[in-house]
Parts: sequence; structure tokens; C-alpha cells
Amino acid sequence: MTTFSVHTQDSAPEDAHEVLKKARNNFGFIPNLLGVLAEAPVAAEAYLSMIDLCRRSSMTPTERHVTWFAVNDVHECQYCMAAHTAVARLEEIPEAVIEAARNGTTYHDERLQILREFTQNVVNQRGVIPPEAVTQFLDAGFTQKHVLEIIVFVSTKVLSNYTNHIAGTPLDQEFSACEWKKPNEV
Repeated sequence: MTTFSVHTQDSAPEDAHEVLKKARNNFGFIPNLLGVLAEAPVAAEAYLSMIDLCRRSSMTPTERHVTWFAVNDVHECQYCMAAHTAVARLEEIPEAVIEAARNGTTYHDERLQILREFTQNVVNQRGVIPPEAVTQFLDAGFTQKHVLEIIVFVSTKVLSNYTNHIAGTPLDQEFSACEWKKPNEV
């Protein structure tokens, strides 16, 4: 089995130093995911840029996390589910939303449930969504802009989830209290 390095500021390639400095400024530490991505500095920079773009989307903070959680769940990414749980709590996302995402239970807010289901369909169907599913999503009060933003969110999570699966990224101590396993695997 190939072992991937989890770079620190000192061990990372020189052209990754700036992006790791940005990660430390954003998070207060360098998350292991960014340490792994630093092996290919463009990957680390892409991830930070994509997260920033997601934050600038038209979605509310809760909708952003529902979308990230939905992709993490489909991809069964233990690292990202734990990390996003910690970040969601820092951003004061309602605990009921976080727990429904982590447990795979239905959201009490029908709009959030529709957002989750649509996002998971985008992932599961690799973007080949029937027109009636798009119409149902739009009828729930979402817009075409949201559809396109979801694709950005999915792309962001493909980068991080796939990296974590391939590299076996170890969970950071800072996220350990939020460790996650898919409910059917507990």
C-alpha cells in the first residue's frame, strides 16, 4: 500500500508554502487534508479556492452544510463528515441539521430534505438528472443558480473525498470529537 505524506509547513514542497500558510490562517492549523493535497500544490490551492467559492454562493450557511454533508454521505467520506461537523458547529448550524446529516435521517425542514435529495441524486446519477427532478427542485423555491452551485459543491467534495479515500488521510485531533461512520456501518 502506498503511503501519502501529510505535509507540514516545513516538509511541503516550496510552492505549497503559501497555500499552507493560508490554510493555517483560515483554520488555525493545517488540516491533514491540506497537508496531503500540498504534495500537488495546485490541488491544495484548488481546494481552498473552491471552498471559498462555495462560501460565496447564494446558499445560506445551513444550505451549504446540507449540500456538503449530502455529498460526503454518498461518498462515505469519514474525514470530511467529521471535519464539516466541526466546522458546522463553529458556524452555529442547528444541531438537528447536523445530526440528521450524520445519521441519515430525514430533515424536519422539507426544503432542506429536497436540497439533500437533489444533491445526492446529482452525485449518484453523475449529473444525469431527469427534467422532472429539476422541476421539483425548482418548485421547492430553489433556482437554476442553485443547481449550478450544487455542481460546484459536488466538484469540491470530489476533490477532497476522493483524496481522502486514496490517501487514507488521518483524522486531525481537532476533528476527532466529530468522528463519523456511516450509520449502517456502526
